[in-house]
Amino acid sequence: MYKKKKSSGLSGKYIYFGFTIIPVLLYSFFYVVSVINGVRYSFTDWDGMSQEFHFVGFKNYASLLRNPNFWNSMKTTVCYSILLVTGVILTSLALAISLNSLKRFKTFTKSIFFIPAMIGGVTIALIWDQLYYRVVPVIGQLLGIKWMSQSLLMTGKTALPAVVFVQIWQAVALPTVIFIAGLQQIPEEQFESAKIDGATAFQRFRYITMPFLLPTVTVNLVLTIKQGFTSFDFPFALTGGGPVRSTEVIGILIYNDAFKNLRFSVANAEACLLFLVVAVFSLTQLKLTSRGGGD
Repeated sequence: MYKKKKSSGLSGKYIYFGFTIIPVLLYSFFYVVSVINGVRYSFTDWDGMSQEFHFVGFKNYASLLRNPNFWNSMKTTVCYSILLVTGVILTSLALAISLNSLKRFKTFTKSIFFIPAMIGGVTIALIWDQLYYRVVPVIGQLLGIKWMSQSLLMTGKTALPAVVFVQIWQAVALPTVIFIAGLQQIPEEQFESAKIDGATAFQRFRYITMPFLLPTVTVNLVLTIKQGFTSFDFPFALTGGGPVRSTEVIGILIYNDAFKNLRFSVANAEACLLFLVVAVFSLTQLKLTSRGGGD
């Protein structure tokens, strides 16, 4: 009888290595090497242009810790992230529950809510910039609402929430889909038994829906926190960090120091500190998640 020739394990390993070597090289060159150089330059006085630079140790980090603009940007970034996480999680959860309960046109309605996720952030920001300048003031004047009678991007009190609202409008699509996937994994028998026992809608949501959705909540939380701390395109396109630095998140501060003030070493130090902050949040989230899902 004909016996199929088995391929050697060694040749299979070479094939796997051949498929992975190019992505590994690209990742190493464009990410690993860039990160290492960024950390190295943060300990120098490099301005990004000259070929000569000098090692200054922790001078850049010490100056940042004394810089009020850096702390203002960190504070703004934290506030931005809190507003974004709260808005995205609550809005996407409400949308997911509503869309999952639809009986007709469910797929079509989901597609409509997913459209903003397919549009670039800068494009959305430019559209909403015109809405804030041309449409919102007219609505405010018709309704007699003073704070809406001018562009919300022009005052420090309303600029940050206005920018966050635009990103929430764009960012809820993916978390909504993830929540819908989680809702569809809940056994229908759980709700039927709860209804028979006389549980209210709130009790069913609290004791059945939310425990099943905790893993998806964790996923959406991690993704949204990352979006908040690394946000750049929406604040930059809508306000450029103004007015009076009220929307200057850390990403804009890094951009300004690197490309406007030509302080690349300081910008690299700011990026390294941002990396540490995001790493602390991520590790804390993973720790809490593993503790909650322990045996």
